[in-house]
Amino acid sequence: MNMHYPNQPGHRGIDTSIEAAALIAPAAGKLQRMVLDAIAGAGVSGRTTDEVAGFLGLNRTSVQPRTSELRRKGLIRDSGLRRPNASGVRAIVWSATRGKAHG
Repeated sequence: MNMHYPNQPGHRGIDTSIEAAALIAPAAGKLQRMVLDAIAGAGVSGRTTDEVAGFLGLNRTSVQPRTSELRRKGLIRDSGLRRPNASGVRAIVWSATRGKAHG
């Protein structure tokens, strides 16, 4: 994982992971704000990663890394609730720690 995470996309030190992180880096900040706004906008109900992806019309693979980054930044937290994701497995319901995105 790079030393600038969570402000820049992380990677696992593997060439393909490094390339993917570099490719998404220009859009990561915007995506983080979109994901945070989607979670904050859900209020106390929160949203799972799949729910955020559906709400924003994005692929889950674009959203999941952003939830990890936002959690690391302290902007979202595990609400303690669980709801089934698309595959039926229980998923974390995220809630915002602040009312809206900052920065």
